[in-house]
Amino acid sequence: MDSRNLRDGLSPGERCDERRKRLEQELKLDLAHTRTDDEHAGEADEKNCEQMFGMVPLPVGYAGPLTFLCSSGEKTTVHLPLATTEGALVASINRGCKVLCETDVHTLSTHHGMTRSIAFRIGRASGEKKRGKSADGVQMFTKKLRHLQAKWSQIAEETSSHLHVMSSDVDVRGQYVFLTLSCDTDEAMGMNMVTIAAQAVGDWIVQNIQDYSPRLITIAGNVDSDKKPSRRTHDRGRGYEVTAKTLIPGAVISSMLKTTATDMAAVADAKLREGSEIAGALGANLHAANVIAALYLATGQDAAHVVEGSLADTTVELRGDDLAVSTRLPALLIGVRGGGTALPAQNQCLQMLLKNRTSLHPCRQLAESIGAAVLAGEISLLAAQANQTLASAHKKHAR
Repeated sequence: MDSRNLRDGLSPGERCDERRKRLEQELKLDLAHTRTDDEHAGEADEKNCEQMFGMVPLPVGYAGPLTFLCSSGEKTTVHLPLATTEGALVASINRGCKVLCETDVHTLSTHHGMTRSIAFRIGRASGEKKRGKSADGVQMFTKKLRHLQAKWSQIAEETSSHLHVMSSDVDVRGQYVFLTLSCDTDEAMGMNMVTIAAQAVGDWIVQNIQDYSPRLITIAGNVDSDKKPSRRTHDRGRGYEVTAKTLIPGAVISSMLKTTATDMAAVADAKLREGSEIAGALGANLHAANVIAALYLATGQDAAHVVEGSLADTTVELRGDDLAVSTRLPALLIGVRGGGTALPAQNQCLQMLLKNRTSLHPCRQLAESIGAAVLAGEISLLAAQANQTLASAHKKHAR
């Protein structure tokens, strides 16, 4: 069926409606609940989704308020819009927020930038005999690549006034050379921006380092591990790396979480340390992906990047009757402009989350807010497992 050739002059909502009707007729299905209109569709039909025929509503719940001390030294309070279909999740995060409002929460962040890895295959150097060492060509190409970094960085930055090359890495595997760019993309998540820059850099390198017959294989060579879990991303970080930490007094644990620090520490030891090690987990956490996914969906982030957010590590330390809990999120790929952040409902949820602005860059503030929210979710679930109420809570709320 062809859902592209539509009548001229239709509004976004009307175009979606026309496509939906064609699908219903062709497939003999009722898709009425996906119906949308101009107000809700915004510019998604033109900017976010090809052959758009409707929208799928997601429930959005509120958790908060959540107060924390961010890396600038400012105290801020956030309100969390959580898009989810998992019963009990919002209630659990909300309980965690209440607990954290009785403690001091600190967040720290590092901006690693958005990355893209360009893959080249290196041939023999000009005039090299067949019996010559091809490894020498790879070595010389790599050396020249590093020598010309200022030039190809300039080429990258010429593709967008919002892009700045922060750093780069070069990895060699046989005849393949991988050049990974790490870029500051201002207020955008920046994946498209960096992809365009990578193409320009790859083309320039092939044209200007011809001695070793480099062939541009791909501008997405997987060393960047975009939308995939990897040890490198877990260890080095990607996008924004955030740590959120707190010390929960024993009295708060007893009154609000209905358990003890000792029992929570025991769960952490079994689950986060031993269980994660047995599984070979990349990221020892309770359910960081739950919180990240709910916030990403609500605020128009790229939901596929939840997989990198799930690489989080949560650590728990018993301190007398109190409990120190910290969560490290190595890879939050987020933005406040572009992509789904411009969609009407998602933009309103984003403004809700960033309502109380600090002096931090808005993307950094968003990242640290997500980090604090994940900490709230981790603490609440840890307590539910410690006092054996996880199943009963899901039985009550999830039904």
